[in-house]
Amino acid sequence: MDNDCPFCAIIEGTAPALIVAETADTVAFLDRRPVFKGHTLVVPREHVVTLPELPERLLAPYFASVQGITRAITAGLGAQGTFVAVNNVVSQSVAHLHTHVVPRTKGDGLRGFFWPRTKYADGEAEQYAERIHAAL
Repeated sequence: MDNDCPFCAIIEGTAPALIVAETADTVAFLDRRPVFKGHTLVVPREHVVTLPELPERLLAPYFASVQGITRAITAGLGAQGTFVAVNNVVSQSVAHLHTHVVPRTKGDGLRGFFWPRTKYADGEAEQYAERIHAAL
């Protein structure tokens, strides 16, 4: 646990939150500033800052919780779908890994991704694919 982390405080029960689900490895609670009502954050109980730092032993339990919340939001709120997102460092408002699960309905006003799209120049996509592949 990180004493300065607001999500660790929620996990420990020392900060208020509307918790919707808990497992041995995760906690899910409503976002205080939701994109849409029902917007839920899923966090690992272990203080981990970014997805690349999440220990392999927690990958399956963590994403099983994300998957469960995704199902619950569509079933429980009548959402037609969800938007699921993780920020790593850039745009990460709290330095504790968290996955946003946002309920979606057609015509809700959310337009795809929140940023402009770009295009690859001829041959450039292959170069990016190779760079990523080489880093693996």
